[in-house]
Amino acid sequence: MRPIVFGLIAAMMAAILPAASYAATASPASKPAAKPIDPDSIKKGMAAAPGVITTAGLDCNLANARLLGKSIDPKTKAASSYYELACKQQEGFIVAVPEKDGLPLIYSCLEVANTPTSGAQCLLPENADPKQGLAALVAKNKPSCQMTNARAIGQTTDRTATVFEVACQGGPGYNIQASFPVSASKPAQFAPCFALAPTSSMKCTLTDDATSAAFVNGLISKMGKPCTLKDRRYVGGTADGAIFFEVACTDSKGYMIEQAANGDVKPAIDCAVADGIGGGCTLTNARAAQTEQASLYSKLAHGAGYACDVSRYAPFSVNVPGHEVVELACSNRPDGAVAIFPASSSEKAQIYDCAHSDIEGYRCSFTTADAALPTLTADLNKLGKTSCVVSGARFIAKTVDNQGFVEVACADGNPGFVITYIVGPPLAPKEALGCAAAKGILGGCQMPQNQKHG
Repeated sequence: MRPIVFGLIAAMMAAILPAASYAATASPASKPAAKPIDPDSIKKGMAAAPGVITTAGLDCNLANARLLGKSIDPKTKAASSYYELACKQQEGFIVAVPEKDGLPLIYSCLEVANTPTSGAQCLLPENADPKQGLAALVAKNKPSCQMTNARAIGQTTDRTATVFEVACQGGPGYNIQASFPVSASKPAQFAPCFALAPTSSMKCTLTDDATSAAFVNGLISKMGKPCTLKDRRYVGGTADGAIFFEVACTDSKGYMIEQAANGDVKPAIDCAVADGIGGGCTLTNARAAQTEQASLYSKLAHGAGYACDVSRYAPFSVNVPGHEVVELACSNRPDGAVAIFPASSSEKAQIYDCAHSDIEGYRCSFTTADAALPTLTADLNKLGKTSCVVSGARFIAKTVDNQGFVEVACADGNPGFVITYIVGPPLAPKEALGCAAAKGILGGCQMPQNQKHG
């Protein structure tokens, strides 16, 4: 979240809109019965509104307007006309338009509602509940938030952002840095309330810490890892509306959690491999976690019959219920694998070495192509094709009938093969057809060396 300095709305409104200038306008603090709005003020307001909207640069599909009157600044002696605008599915505004040169002053109805002593208030019936003016902005950016309350915090002194707080039903509550003037069609930054320090001028007052903690525990329950919360940290957000949290667990493990803009929670990312997210974890010892996790993965891989002393690993960002999918690099062999580790200790891991992992939809990045080729040579030998030492390979496809196809080239320059696999577990080679016979299999051989033989 970028540094921000707030103007004091109450002080500014009090100075610019002295209550005495609008003595006929009731203050919400006293809650008197609403007085009828002068029809002539609406007539004049509606006539002037299109020009006011253009001058102020407002995103406003006009629903209603009224002229409040004129005021003279006691310091500058400059006169301004004041208008209330009601906009369809958008915040309403109080706008002061100088009669001579100068920028218009713009306040959303929610800002004015937080400053009842300003004198000027939003009274049009369309602006009766100013927090509803934020509903479109919240729904666009945080569709999982059922807004229960909202308040204005202020404007930046450079007039680039309007800042609000919203409370959500069963959610964390958010600090919103919206555009200035506020518009539902323009980008906005949403930060959860617990991301803000208690001393911050932007701190939340509508959402308490217990609600924020309950929200994080809700994310933990969906992240696919066991964790009793010890500490939490907001890491940041992305342009597409996703937000990242770090959680530390009482068992000394830690994770990064990503929540998409629609509220969906992606599989947790172990702190040991989260260095690329917001500078990595700070609540847990990532190096110690890496060593511990590699040891665990080594044990699980050996238990599944794959002799790999794990030297490096990286999780795939996929959701396989009850499992985690991890690429492994091994210190005791050149080829690695993709492992699908179950949450239950009674179930064995599924291992797909990097020669075959593409068939299951996982591409290795740690293992070089050359390191995986001997496994494909061994597959040909099992199928009676003993003359070919595989020098290159291309994954063709996996079909709906659970067959996988891989094209291979031979080191001796002779025509290669298309190997058909039965998709597992276990995954096993079924047959090998020479390129001449494999033309009908999904386009046949495409590798340059094999196409020489036509």
